[in-house]
Amino acid sequence: MARIDGILNIVVQQKATELRLGTGRVPKLLRHGDPLRFLMPETSEETLRGLLGDLLTEPREHELLAHDRLQFPYATEALGEFVVTFKLRRLRQASDPDDGPPTGAVEGFDVSFRREATPVAPEPTAAELAGPAPAPSPLVASAPAGGFEAQQTWDAPPALMHEAPRASDELRALLQRAVELGASDLHLADDEVPVVRLDGRLSPLQDEARVIPEVVLAGCLTQAVLQRLHQGRSADLALEVSGLGRFRVNIYRSAGGIAAAMRILSRRAPQLGDLHLPVNLSDVADLPHGLVLVCGPTGSGKSSTLAAIAQEVLQRRSVMLISLEDPTEFLLEARRAQSLVRQRQIGMHVRDFATGLRDALREDPDVILIGEMRDPETIGLALTAAETGHLVLASLHSRSTVNAIERIVDSYAAERQQQVRVQLADALRVAVAQRLLPRATGQGRVPAVEVLRVTHNVRSLIREMRTAQIVTAIQAGRTEGMLPLERCLADMLRRGTITADAARRVANDDDTLDVYLRG
Repeated sequence: MARIDGILNIVVQQKATELRLGTGRVPKLLRHGDPLRFLMPETSEETLRGLLGDLLTEPREHELLAHDRLQFPYATEALGEFVVTFKLRRLRQASDPDDGPPTGAVEGFDVSFRREATPVAPEPTAAELAGPAPAPSPLVASAPAGGFEAQQTWDAPPALMHEAPRASDELRALLQRAVELGASDLHLADDEVPVVRLDGRLSPLQDEARVIPEVVLAGCLTQAVLQRLHQGRSADLALEVSGLGRFRVNIYRSAGGIAAAMRILSRRAPQLGDLHLPVNLSDVADLPHGLVLVCGPTGSGKSSTLAAIAQEVLQRRSVMLISLEDPTEFLLEARRAQSLVRQRQIGMHVRDFATGLRDALREDPDVILIGEMRDPETIGLALTAAETGHLVLASLHSRSTVNAIERIVDSYAAERQQQVRVQLADALRVAVAQRLLPRATGQGRVPAVEVLRVTHNVRSLIREMRTAQIVTAIQAGRTEGMLPLERCLADMLRRGTITADAARRVANDDDTLDVYLRG
């Protein structure tokens, strides 16, 4: 597959009729002569030759130099037929007639790809089958600096992502390299060397060429993804690559153009024992109902812990489990014949978390897994589900278990906060806050956790929002299975698992850490 095929794939997806490229020029995408918005920077001659590959052979280049123009057909089974036209650009000389072509030295060249085949209309989306929405508010795409304005509007809310993403040959090679290195993440940006995260540290792949995201990510830039980018939003995808595994992909626009962050995942959900958590959480799987929160910043391993708890439930009990994630990260397996798993991806199988949760309450679940509690409506539905006899497993971005409680309450207006405190006190069973720290040996990372178990005392403190005393309850609750983060860090320091610098970077309170180290 030629590298140019990645861009031609975008031409087909956008139902464009022509792609224009040139040395030292910004590419243009057109539909019957009208420019479409196309996020690709100016191409140097080296970049353009790299994209064209075998299309610009030595004999063709000689013919172009001799005639200043060259035309030939190009076709692939997947993309259809194109007419390729090369034109040489020369500098104008004083002797050149005003109405004639320049005859001076070669300045560069331009190339266009014009579609010959009639574009096949895509299958109608769910929104199109349902008919026009009443009086939709159009969202008009605005062009970035140096880009082209597309005369397109998008109806809100967006259609679901029916088209599955795929990995181009270039992306597959980069992901394979990242997997072989043992990286946790791969970062791509326009005209930059790919960067991987190894044991928490960023490391450029210096021997790799600078990338053009529109080419490398061509198989991921589906119509739904492009629509979200045009609306100024990012797109989350679950990408499965045969022989390599699963990847969580976030594609977004930055000042330099399109960029992407890719998290490398295991295909199957991990076992709790494989996570090397400093505390046993297997009893959480036996909870009949209530809310279980797994908290932490981005990249702390929340999703792995949440999936491992869900997998433990499926191994121990006969349940109907429904997961709602954006995107689906791990494949959960119903290893007991009596269990059922229904995994739904936001944007692919259901419009949003709130819709998925309302659906789930009518689908006979025993366990509901929520990839992230993002807004008051989702939080409210999760609390209701936990109160009405379901076990709800959810993640939340927060530094500590106490901060997670405060974030949930503070997401509501002041007049509703007391009601939410009462709901949360009744529903919450366990909250886990997690960090990933580099090992002292420099090889790999290890989790440190804080565990809050909601006893009768803690329940009263949540209702009254006495957060300072919840911290004290965690410190005094060792017999109930609670664990302060600072005590966990101190234990890991004594064993030589982590360094003091690493521990102090994540500790909620340095003084408390010192107390545990002296104890």
